[in-house]
Amino acid sequence: MLGFRRKSQSNRKPDLMIVGLGNPGPEYDGTRHNVGFRVADHIADKYKFKLATFKNHARYTTWEHEGKSILLVKPMAFMNLSGRPVGALARQYSLKPSQILVVADDLDLPTGTAKMKPKGGSGGHNGHKSVAAALGSDEYPRIKIGIGKAGETVDHVLSRFTPNEKPLIDKAVERALRACELFVAEGAESAMQFCNSD
Repeated sequence: MLGFRRKSQSNRKPDLMIVGLGNPGPEYDGTRHNVGFRVADHIADKYKFKLATFKNHARYTTWEHEGKSILLVKPMAFMNLSGRPVGALARQYSLKPSQILVVADDLDLPTGTAKMKPKGGSGGHNGHKSVAAALGSDEYPRIKIGIGKAGETVDHVLSRFTPNEKPLIDKAVERALRACELFVAEGAESAMQFCNSD
């Protein structure tokens, strides 16, 4: 069955890392900028994990699935500094950019859209700028969840979804979770084929 095995924390070196980007702190819960956190939380909730380890300014856990060890990470630095904990963990576990899947919001996609790319520029996203700088490369796969665009950018990304938008975001988060599962089980190509098929 495709998915992550429950309650199977791993002490071995991770083969892959999945990172959900966001801003730490309760005042940012549910904001558009935090959909990456939401995907990470959704994975942890669905498969009964807790991101219990706090180190390198990140909350994370590791577990095994189908012979692979996976690191699930929520950086606890603010968005524009989130690359620091990602880079620290990548160095600690000797992970290449291609082994790191980053999930974040995207202003240029319609609200509720989920797309995956094998690599690319930041598109003006401060989290991606920070991650690429920390890794020394932008050649890492990423899932982009559309949050739309309206008014001033800072105000928009820190706003919360409207009641009409919430069902769209729920579906996008579920789609992103499925793409993360496929990334682990079958690789980036299968995950992209699923995520980008409309």
